[in-house]
Amino acid sequence: MKAASRFKAILQISGCCFFIFFTFNAGAQTRGKIEVVKDARIDTFAARRLELNKGTEAINGFRVQIFTGENRKDAYNAQAKFQEQFPDVKSYVIYNEPNFKVRVGDFRTRLDAEKLQNDLRKWFTGMFIIQEKITPPKSDTDE
Repeated sequence: MKAASRFKAILQISGCCFFIFFTFNAGAQTRGKIEVVKDARIDTFAARRLELNKGTEAINGFRVQIFTGENRKDAYNAQAKFQEQFPDVKSYVIYNEPNFKVRVGDFRTRLDAEKLQNDLRKWFTGMFIIQEKITPPKSDTDE
């Protein structure tokens, strides 16, 4: 009879634990309803952005860094000075705390970047070439 009473005791204890476990899980699996409210123009904008970015995948390349400093105004002045001399070459202002950097060009080879760097020696000092992801310029075969 001791075995039977032990079995009843285990059954009572385990039944109680299953009940508590079941109650806990039932509360955790209650599902809610989420309603997303957004402007329809968001989807249009996302589709246009994808379309505009087709074929502009970044590749490894080179840029010439023409300015580094903490003053934002000086960075944009350096960019404007560069754009006056080379309006067809893209320029980028980058902020990495605490410095602003102005990088110019999208060159596939280091040699092309060095050519621009030599041309810029009249207007800028302390330049160097950076290897980073670039937006490749369109070649004649891309058109």
